[in-house]
Amino acid sequence: MNPIIGEIIGCICCTCTTIAFLPQAIKSIKTKDVSGLSLTMYLIYCTGLVFWILYGIYLKSIQMVISDTITLSFSSVVLYMILKLHRKKK
Repeated sequence: MNPIIGEIIGCICCTCTTIAFLPQAIKSIKTKDVSGLSLTMYLIYCTGLVFWILYGIYLKSIQMVISDTITLSFSSVVLYMILKLHRKKK
């Protein structure tokens, strides 16, 4: 496969997965309602993103590191809100 095609596919993948969490983060911030979201899922997902970032650093893939860092920031906002909600319930 042509390396340029691989980079284009990689950029499309990174863009889609990064943007995918933006609507949830915006909705959660606006409504302040995360009651239907899974704490376990967001904990596992954010942990996975940290390891994807480390893997991107290992591979020296700036595209992977940047996109996963942005996705982690969106997901972390939602995770923070879920954790905050759980503390208030107790």
